[in-house]
Amino acid sequence: MKFKIVATVALLACFGFTEQALAFNPQDVEQLKVTNDCPRCDLSGADLTQLNLGGANLRGANLNRAILSQTNLTNADLTSATLEGALLNFANLTGASLTGTNLKSASLENADLSFAGFISANLEAANLKNATLQFTNFRGANFRLTTQTNGTVTSNKPYDWSLERVTLRECNKFKTGEVPGTTCYTK
Repeated sequence: MKFKIVATVALLACFGFTEQALAFNPQDVEQLKVTNDCPRCDLSGADLTQLNLGGANLRGANLNRAILSQTNLTNADLTSATLEGALLNFANLTGASLTGTNLKSASLENADLSFAGFISANLEAANLKNATLQFTNFRGANFRLTTQTNGTVTSNKPYDWSLERVTLRECNKFKTGEVPGTTCYTK
C-alpha cells in the first residue's frame, strides 16, 4: 500500500514539474520587449506574435513552442537557441544568426530567411514551405524529414553534409601510383 502511495506522489510530482518547465517566465518576456536583449531566457510557449525583435539577442534562449508568427527578427542572434515546435510563419528572419539552433518540428512557412545563417542547425521535421531562401546558408544543417519550400519532404536518411555522422560499414584501401586512398560504404 505504501508503495502505491509513494509511486502516485512521485508521478504527480513529475507532472507538476513538467508543467512548470513548459511555462515561460513573464519577467523574461518583459525584459525582451523592453531591452531587446534576453540571452538564455525562458520564453517557451510565449506568444510573441508581430513583435519587432530586429537585432534582438536571444542566444541560447528557450523558445520551444513559442509563437513568433509575423515577428520581425531581422539580424537577430538566435545562436544555440531552442525553437522546437515553434511557429515562425510569415516571420522575417533576414540576416538572422541561427547557428546551432534546434528548430525540430518548427514551422517557418512563408518566412523570409534571406541572408540568414542556419549553420549546423537542426531542421528535422521543420516546415519551410513557401519560405524565401535567398543566399541562406544551411551548411551542416540536418534536413531529415524536412518540408522544403516546394512542399516536398526530404528523406529519412542522413545526408553526408548533415550534423548526423553515418557509421562506415566497409572500407576498401587502394593505391594508385604513389597516392593511397580509401573508399567506404555506409550500408
